[in-house]
Amino acid sequence: MRICVFLGSSGGIKPSYGEAAFGFGALLAKRGIGLVYGGGSIGLMGLVADGARAGGGEVIGVIPEALRAREQDHSDLTELHVTRTMHERKALMAEMSDGFVALPGGIGTFEELFEVWTWSQLGYHAKPCALLNINGFYDAMRTFIDHVVAEGFLRPAHRDMLQVHEDPDVLLSAMFPNHPEAQLPWIGRADL
Repeated sequence: MRICVFLGSSGGIKPSYGEAAFGFGALLAKRGIGLVYGGGSIGLMGLVADGARAGGGEVIGVIPEALRAREQDHSDLTELHVTRTMHERKALMAEMSDGFVALPGGIGTFEELFEVWTWSQLGYHAKPCALLNINGFYDAMRTFIDHVVAEGFLRPAHRDMLQVHEDPDVLLSAMFPNHPEAQLPWIGRADL
């Protein structure tokens, strides 16, 4: 099992974002879940990869040639795939992944998340999509998405395709309720 993680190539202004990114990578490794991500070594991207590698996990980076200098290829990956375009990057990341999680990031993170969520809505895949809501980072987005539903531009069923959790353990268990690696040892699906 592999999870694609979208997150910032910046570190943000709060150290807790970096700590959470490193911790999420470490948690994936602990659970035996591979990480697919943007391939860079800077910002939160680098930290999620560092966390997964520190835990002995599989880390697959996918980076377009044009961003290699800016995002600085990570030197300690299981695999690094270099693509010609952003479109190829996103398609390959989606193909290699069983689900998608967004941590804090900017417009690139939002675009990647919204694209895979849209693909789910359109039936192109049935992979879970989620936000890891670190320090309430996605509270305003959640409110806005609920506003979109209330205004009749998004069906509630399609809104529910995007899970939002503050706790990474709960997030993984909710995304993959029937997969043993994603489950917490002390809770079953009925406890969520």
